[in-house]
Amino acid sequence: MKLFITITISVIFSLQLSAEKIKDIANIVGVRDNQLIGYGLVVGLRGTGDGSSSKFTLRALSNLLSTVNVKIDPQNIKSKNVAAVIVTAKLPPFAKQGDKIDVVVSSIGDAKSLQGGTLLLTPLKGVDGQIYALAQGPITIGGKNDRGGANHPTVATIFDGALIEREIAESIYKKNYAKLSLKRSDFANAVAIQNTLNRYFHQTVAIATNARVVELKRPKNMSMVEFLAKIENININYEKEQKIVIDERTATIVAGIDITIDPVVITHGDLTIKISPKEKLKIDKNSVDMDDGVAISPSNNLIKVKKEEVTVANLARVLHKLGASPKDIISILEAMKRAGAIDAKLEII
Repeated sequence: MKLFITITISVIFSLQLSAEKIKDIANIVGVRDNQLIGYGLVVGLRGTGDGSSSKFTLRALSNLLSTVNVKIDPQNIKSKNVAAVIVTAKLPPFAKQGDKIDVVVSSIGDAKSLQGGTLLLTPLKGVDGQIYALAQGPITIGGKNDRGGANHPTVATIFDGALIEREIAESIYKKNYAKLSLKRSDFANAVAIQNTLNRYFHQTVAIATNARVVELKRPKNMSMVEFLAKIENININYEKEQKIVIDERTATIVAGIDITIDPVVITHGDLTIKISPKEKLKIDKNSVDMDDGVAISPSNNLIKVKKEEVTVANLARVLHKLGASPKDIISILEAMKRAGAIDAKLEII
């Protein structure tokens, strides 16, 4: 039996505008974290460290012992209480000597667990090869991760586990110019930021040079720090990107509730969906009402949505109530996107 769905809409043209602070949609160029990385050893494990097959661990341990006048051939080391790890961290902007940062410790050998171990002194380097921080201390795996499950036993964290030794020279106090970089390229949003800032300061302080960059010139009556502090907290109406995210592995669909569907006819297997311009709806007296203004007529298997606009959320809910599988719903949305009936970006992960 073939099921026919009719959904009626009225076409409404509008921009999806959202009010946000500038700091939520743009970054200040140059004010960012820097990645650090280092190679180290975790000791004090209860037989859960690297085995003899991890030659790099044995070599590193041998080299470490030689620094304290203990010379031993790596092949003679049989301990399983040591694990080789990669240590990573983020050096925040404007960080100073003596500040502490968190580090993440990850096993690179065949260790079964890092629980209860202690990270030995590990230099953390930047991409330029310079040492910016030193990490050391007892590690913690924790009982649960942020998803409610057990944490991976070979990945651990040391809170405030690294001490910053070298600073990145960053001085913006006396600078006259700066740049904003939008998190999403959009000419309309760049111009909106430009116009909003110029109106706020009553002078030309911002110029949009392309779809992503807005150049700034500080007013003479304030420092660059004061200028940027004000800019970050200014509210702006910007055009928000509409997006539908589909996880094909788990059959999960995430979409905004206001993403509309243009007139289209889609046939998928025994299911036909027709979305047409607004017309007078007639639901017979035997109709069974459902939520969201949906009515199903058992007599002719005709489904109609009594709404002025049909959204992706409405359609997905109707199809789910009809027993359509997540895979079918995903296929229908993909077909509608290819047909041009959905303007939102479709992202498959």
